[in-house]
Amino acid sequence: MESSECENVSKEKGAFEEEEFEASGMDSLIDMPFATVDIQDECAITDVPHINLERSKENERISKNQIKKKKKKQKDYQPNYFLSIPITNKEITRGIKILQNAIIQQDKQLAKAMISDGSFHITLLVMQLLNEEEVNIGIGALLELKPFIEEILQGEQLILPFQGIDTFGNQVGFVKLAEGDHINPLLEIAETAKRTFQEKGILAGENRGFKPHLTFMKLSKAPWLRKKGVKKIDPEFYEKFISHRFGEEMVHRIDLCSMLKKKQSNGYYHCESSIVIGGLESPSSTILQRYRKDIPSWPSGKKPIGFRDLINEALRRERMGLKSKVKQIKELLLKPETQARIRRELFEGRSVNNSNQGNQVDFGATLT
Repeated sequence: MESSECENVSKEKGAFEEEEFEASGMDSLIDMPFATVDIQDECAITDVPHINLERSKENERISKNQIKKKKKKQKDYQPNYFLSIPITNKEITRGIKILQNAIIQQDKQLAKAMISDGSFHITLLVMQLLNEEEVNIGIGALLELKPFIEEILQGEQLILPFQGIDTFGNQVGFVKLAEGDHINPLLEIAETAKRTFQEKGILAGENRGFKPHLTFMKLSKAPWLRKKGVKKIDPEFYEKFISHRFGEEMVHRIDLCSMLKKKQSNGYYHCESSIVIGGLESPSSTILQRYRKDIPSWPSGKKPIGFRDLINEALRRERMGLKSKVKQIKELLLKPETQARIRRELFEGRSVNNSNQGNQVDFGATLT
């Protein structure tokens, strides 16, 4: 065989072997578990702009839904409860009454816009409580707030001095809280209260920042005033009190109050619960003092909070004592020996009665 022919045979043989190798290689690949997988799909080689567009639309849809829910939540949020610091200092309330009378003398129509002296307070926080369950949650949040306030105050009394007059848009008149070291702890208490209630799932707080104030009048109490031409509070009405010192209030209590329920006979708001700031200083609490001293540990693991907690704890202890005695009586009655004794005494009683009746009959027969 000539060399050229040998080369051709060699080439054909090489080509045949190469084709045979490729075929066998493909056969072996077909046997692999990923043979039927679409590599383009597996590697996510798709239309990238299309994916980004879909993802952008999805994010936009989610964002719109979140905005709608937020707007609906804000629209439905109508505060009907609030945390109140009651103003009880007679000097302050007397000064406000003088201020109110001075304004009324200048415009008698404004008498209906005045806040009654029993309602004077500082609003610490507003919230929405829609049912009894949420009110109970709010009461629990208020009780939990007590130790946080004590930690903020560090054993010091919180004293609030009031001086001067201001308004909100000439619609709400209030006595201003004077500047001083009391501002920071009060703001911290307000922020802590807001956080404590919100952590309980309660809608609480306002969009505007907390500005402590003591309201003495607001035109919204008498909407008909606008028809009479009274659209704002004239600053001239209170100019003589613009720098007046009304007095100081020592914070001793924080109340959870209803805006809508009927007020108390003294003019103060309906109160669901309260916490006392500081120790029990009222003489009327002496009866309850022993419960604080005698009880080493409380069911919750914490000390009671305020008068109401002490009363509740005292009643709870009395009930527990009574229940314990009833339980002991039940257990005693269920004992076999007790039941046997009861049956025996009942049987013996009947036997004695029957015997007495028989003796009486025999005795009567003997006499006859």
